[in-house]
Amino acid sequence: MTTELTDGIAVVSARTRLRASARGWGAVLGFGIPLGIIVLSALLAGLLPLHDPNDQDLLASLAPPGAAGHLLGTDQLGRDMLSRLVFGARLSLVIGFVGMLAGAVPGIVLGLVAGFYRGWVDAVVSRLVDAQLAIPFVLLAIAVIAANGQSLGVLVGVLALFSWAPYARVIRGDTIALREQPFVLGLRAAGLRSGRILMRHILPNEAGTALVLAALQMGSVMLAESALSFIGVGVVAPDVSWGAMLADGRDQLYGAWWIAAFPGLAITVTVLLVNLFGDALRALLDPRRKRY
Repeated sequence: MTTELTDGIAVVSARTRLRASARGWGAVLGFGIPLGIIVLSALLAGLLPLHDPNDQDLLASLAPPGAAGHLLGTDQLGRDMLSRLVFGARLSLVIGFVGMLAGAVPGIVLGLVAGFYRGWVDAVVSRLVDAQLAIPFVLLAIAVIAANGQSLGVLVGVLALFSWAPYARVIRGDTIALREQPFVLGLRAAGLRSGRILMRHILPNEAGTALVLAALQMGSVMLAESALSFIGVGVVAPDVSWGAMLADGRDQLYGAWWIAAFPGLAITVTVLLVNLFGDALRALLDPRRKRY
């Protein structure tokens, strides 16, 4: 009787884990597929039958959505909103990805070093993280851009300054916990060098956390780029991004609402999908967050 009960519990537990895993993958695919469609549309923008995003037609300026040849209308210079939205997605996504990656690399490295070596290294990194989080991002961005001029390289550098601290803080905490695990203590007792332990054993255990953080931070970086472009210190014309489009429409909210509404909606939907995708990945990769 005891054996049958044990087998029954094992079967139920296996089925529960399978259903939880299916729900996790369902959420990842449910948010990942529409996000993938947005990314694919942006990458293939040059192959789609769209107008030139910078082609001006003053005779067709401020055409409302649904106008002939302009599904989403035109802006004050007669530029097609649909083509600018699709081409703007390319630059917004690229800036978001590169800015996220530029912050991830130093953040992960500093988090690993601080969490593993502790002592004065940990104290210095922790104070740097606290200082970065205490400085208002917009003020820091304006100061850096004013000193170095507006360009995509400077913008990505500013976004990297904005995004590295969360990686360092989270990875540091996980590394502190991992360095006390028996397998790490055994490796240190066996005489393995600290660098080898970090790269071959601790870093792979941080891969899931880093992946989830990257997905969540990409949405934050896209919002930061949109905010900087909106106040005029981000993307410079003739480059097109959703934040720059939003800035173009801020003076036309009453007479031509679609100029700001469509890029604002695109930013909202894309960042929401990125954050939900990252949260679904977290639930799938972190067993402590799985719901049965």
